[in-house]
Amino acid sequence: MAKNKKTNAMRILDRYKIQYEVHEYTVVDGKTDGVTVATTVGIDPAIVFKTLVTKGNSGDYYVYVVPVGESLDLKKAAKAAGEKKVEMIAQKDLLKTTGYIHGGCSPIGMKKSFKTFIHVSASHSGRIVCSGGRIGMQVDLLLEDLMKVVDSELVDIALEKIEEI
Repeated sequence: MAKNKKTNAMRILDRYKIQYEVHEYTVVDGKTDGVTVATTVGIDPAIVFKTLVTKGNSGDYYVYVVPVGESLDLKKAAKAAGEKKVEMIAQKDLLKTTGYIHGGCSPIGMKKSFKTFIHVSASHSGRIVCSGGRIGMQVDLLLEDLMKVVDSELVDIALEKIEEI
């Protein structure tokens, strides 16, 4: 990979001497949702995670790393953070809060270090794929390595799926 293509997230992983693989993709028809990205790069969506940012009643920000095919349960998210309530931050506030844009938000290398909660399913394979910090780039690394560079814990934060009868 060309040096100028490295993102802040990748530079941090390099600094910690963490091995990772980069998966690059081209956005098709403006679709940057995680399931489309996983399919495009040929990775099982179960190990591809999206990064979501919320703000609690206290004014503190929290980061949630959830499987791309799942939704964040805001009640579980608030409980994990010790907040009465959390809500998604406005898309317009994402860049100034994290340094990342929608579709390219990585849990690694945000402007500030925010408490991060990773969905427990990430422990099933021990591997996690998340944004590399730019639309069109994903980083694939060991979960334990991600947890070395991000102040994080594993919790159940996904919305329960209702089975169809």
